[in-house]
Amino acid sequence: MNRLYQLLLLLAVAMFAYAPFMIVQAPYESTMGLVQKIFYFHFPSWIVMFTAATVCGVGGALYLFTSRPAADRVTVAGAELAVVFGLIGLITGPLWGRKAWGVWWQWDAKLTMAFMLEMIFLGYLIVRKYGGPGSEKLSAAMGIFGAATAPFIYKSADWWRTIHPQTSVMKTLGKNAPPMWNVVWFCGAAFVLLFLILLALRVGLEERRAELDRLYLEAEA
Repeated sequence: MNRLYQLLLLLAVAMFAYAPFMIVQAPYESTMGLVQKIFYFHFPSWIVMFTAATVCGVGGALYLFTSRPAADRVTVAGAELAVVFGLIGLITGPLWGRKAWGVWWQWDAKLTMAFMLEMIFLGYLIVRKYGGPGSEKLSAAMGIFGAATAPFIYKSADWWRTIHPQTSVMKTLGKNAPPMWNVVWFCGAAFVLLFLILLALRVGLEERRAELDRLYLEAEA
């Protein structure tokens, strides 16, 4: 298994190293120009954030109904990665928005809900660490709530007036600019691969912590 981790990590590093060359070669967007290239990291970061939120929500539901420690470990790992990749999205978004829209931040529906989702998973981590007895169950419920919120963020640009383009822009991108679409999928695959590696490593760390706690209890007994 360690060999597999090493190979996947090497592949992820190679993909991230090659990604800038693909981004440089991608054509410029007609209205935004160079700043649009932030999209190739901004969009995949949110794909992975939503994936991590889903993992956290599914793991939380399994833990609430089965109380299996393995489900709890997956839930924790998903929540932490949701925070990490959500932070990447919240940083790259304003960098792009300042140039494209003239403002760093605007409290429209999509931006506000994305920020709230980040706060939900930060809250999960705080409750999990400082909530005391029963915090595992309470934080699992927060993870489910966060996962249920994610689809509304994705569709918010279609339902309400926001400064973000509607989701249909992705079909236009793929139809009118195939080189751009190829870069989007390549960067997306790199982010997803990195997420899977980090998820597996983080779950493994939780397993080792549980084993260490068990050994401590045996030694005290």
